[in-house]
Amino acid sequence: MFDVFARNCTSRETMEHVTGRWGGLAMVALLDGMTRFNALRRRVDGISEKMLSQTLQALERDGLVLREARPTIPPHVEYSLTPVGREVAEKLLELVDLLESRMPGVMDARAVYDAR
Repeated sequence: MFDVFARNCTSRETMEHVTGRWGGLAMVALLDGMTRFNALRRRVDGISEKMLSQTLQALERDGLVLREARPTIPPHVEYSLTPVGREVAEKLLELVDLLESRMPGVMDARAVYDAR
């Protein structure tokens, strides 16, 4: 049995990969379908090549992302979501949509807080 609230539970590490700064953004971006590395890096604005590579490796290890490399020169590498990855990414997209739609209220709350 897994319990993300338990300190040593392995599900906590996967939760961190999915909800960390870059994991969720990369997964939601991959909802558009199979994507090459550089196209994904352009889509997730602000992520470094190294950080995207590390993020994708962690998500691949967790079984959420597939990496497909074609033996061409230069190498042709594409990424996509596994069925479980797609399910997780769809939930993340719901969260993204909710947050974006509520940003006027968030900005108002910040202004009130900062004025105190």
